[in-house]
Amino acid sequence: MRILITAAGSRGDVAPYTGLGARLRADGHDVTLATHDLFAPLVHAAGLGFRPLPGDPRSGRRDGDGGNRQLMRTAAAFVGRLGSGLADAVTGDGGRGLPDLLLLSTTTAPLGRHLAEATGVRTLDVFLQPTAPTGDFPPVVGGTRSLGRFGNRTAGRLALRVTDRLYADAVRTLRADLGLPPATPSAVRRRHAATGAPVLHGFTEALVPRPADWPSGHVVTGPWWPHQGVDRLPAALEDFLAAGPPPVLVGFGSMPADDAERLSGLVVAALRRAGLRGVLQAGTAGLSAAGDDVLTVGDVPHAPLFPRLAAVVHHAGAGTTAATLRAGVPSVPVPVMADQPFWAARLAARGAAPAPVPFRELTAERLADALREATTERSYAEAARRLAGEVAGEDGAERVAEAVAAYAGA
Repeated sequence: MRILITAAGSRGDVAPYTGLGARLRADGHDVTLATHDLFAPLVHAAGLGFRPLPGDPRSGRRDGDGGNRQLMRTAAAFVGRLGSGLADAVTGDGGRGLPDLLLLSTTTAPLGRHLAEATGVRTLDVFLQPTAPTGDFPPVVGGTRSLGRFGNRTAGRLALRVTDRLYADAVRTLRADLGLPPATPSAVRRRHAATGAPVLHGFTEALVPRPADWPSGHVVTGPWWPHQGVDRLPAALEDFLAAGPPPVLVGFGSMPADDAERLSGLVVAALRRAGLRGVLQAGTAGLSAAGDDVLTVGDVPHAPLFPRLAAVVHHAGAGTTAATLRAGVPSVPVPVMADQPFWAARLAARGAAPAPVPFRELTAERLADALREATTERSYAEAARRLAGEVAGEDGAERVAEAVAAYAGA
């Protein structure tokens, strides 16, 4: 079967699908991943076909300084470019014909459903975040304070309508280009939900138990781990790890910073206040520092590194959050935007992290205090190891492979 996976956003929004695609390829499927050019090396390394999607997830203001209006404008522009690119990825595969199955991520599903309507290709939703309204918690992009069961469900429905508005212009253009009659995003979303098609979620119930009030077809499979080809760490990093006690990794993934030098200085000052060695992962934020007690690295695999750390300071993206759980190490979450406050709050609620420090409130003093708490209070390490034991028994990609086989045969 020819399967096209579509994923757009930051590295953490894309990398888990490389592992998922590799698992499906092992079943004999012809798997292609459509995403941004920036992530083509990840896709090729997993042995998957690649199709480009427009946009650079590093562009635009991503630190929240412009407020919600700026964030919405940036997101709307991103979505507008994504619509036509997604259509090309689905229908323009070098004359090989349409895929047999389209797997849609959280960011591509609101557009992919219209392509499915136009082409007749079957789809499955494969989400990294919980998006369906529930009374158990507020929507992942609507703040972390519970509004009670009725309030949480109401806020969840409102969040879906906000997403519909965000995609409205792109949907209008896409449907016209595809020759489809006008239809609102909300109407198509409700029509899709009424089919009862499975919605598969790639996170762990150790962090977010499946809500009892979700529709029966909504399944939490467990995490989908990024494809990991080479587990070797750079020699300089191996030497640094061997030269002293376990360090702290500090990295903000695909989140850029307006002043990399200031942020790097803040991080180093916090590490030294807390009496800790540090590994700075440059990332899009451009972290960089040098010294006997600090090392700067580029892109390194999480799986062999994280278990050897005292803690991880991160932006609480879904992928990095899952990686810290798998490694059994405490987190110091510094959420920036979108779903990151949700995952940060979940880590704290399960005892694997101290209270999150929002990025816009980050100071050397606050970060040093959180680092001391995470690395000296045994409860955090104990909770992290307990969660790692729960996650170890999950095989999310296998459950998706089973669902794909069942759905294809239905």
